[in-house]
Amino acid sequence: MNFDEKLEIILDKCQILKNESMKKHTSLKIGGTADYFISINDENELLNLLKLCKEFKKKYFIIGNGTNILVTDKGFRGVVIKLKFENVNIKISENEGIIEVGSGYSLIKLSKLALENELEGLEFACGIPGTIGGAIRMNAGAYGSEIKDILISTRFIDTEDEKIKELPLELHQFSYRNSIFAQKPYIILSTKIKLKKGSKLQIKSKMDQNFESRKLKQPIEYPSAGSTFKRQEGIVTAKLIDELGLKGYSIGDAQVSTKHAGFLINKGNANFEDMNELIEKVKEKIYNRYKIKIELEILIVGER
Repeated sequence: MNFDEKLEIILDKCQILKNESMKKHTSLKIGGTADYFISINDENELLNLLKLCKEFKKKYFIIGNGTNILVTDKGFRGVVIKLKFENVNIKISENEGIIEVGSGYSLIKLSKLALENELEGLEFACGIPGTIGGAIRMNAGAYGSEIKDILISTRFIDTEDEKIKELPLELHQFSYRNSIFAQKPYIILSTKIKLKKGSKLQIKSKMDQNFESRKLKQPIEYPSAGSTFKRQEGIVTAKLIDELGLKGYSIGDAQVSTKHAGFLINKGNANFEDMNELIEKVKEKIYNRYKIKIELEILIVGER
């Protein structure tokens, strides 16, 4: 049997899309097709799919909400696996709440769930459009808080031996927008977080404040992948871009946001070449002026 035949044995046909445009599945709305786009919400199905990819030497790439990636116009020659693990379980005691949640669960939904249960600690995430799995991988944060501040442990597949394991907080190797999951061939399945009991009124007030700040300062009205470049120690990259007068600088429909210089946006019909050229121009101009090499916070995925 070939790959397609075996694929239809281990998965339902409705889970499998072929030659699927990645524009539909990324927040930047840019990218060519993936040979296969497969939605997974069962851990055993995922393990079987990984074994099948290994057997047929198929490349694969894991996504959640596709909020931190830029896909090339040539697309991905392999299997894009969208994790839809959205199981959630809450245990609340007098002073705290423990939430065990699947990696595909939306951060925005999770922050609302915490609010409903009067649990504080996730207010910073109320406007972050990614999933909890993606947030752990990059140690997402905002307004002075990060995922590492509330995490207990993470369950994952170690793709080297195809076993499910669990990692406590102290072994996550968290740093700024980085973790062990960005360095190792691990696929996050679920996580446990700990939140404090709090005042629903105060939690909502803080969430509203954070959301209003995001709306005022970030170009949420346009497709983007969030903050495009990493900060460096003592260096706010967006400030350097702003100082260079690059707000509004465009190549095709790819533009440095006029609202926040750290965001590169798609004004409508930007393609990968536009966005990649804009990225390189920004990096070049910063290096020429400040002799600083800036790094991408987003991932570039696909054939070049």
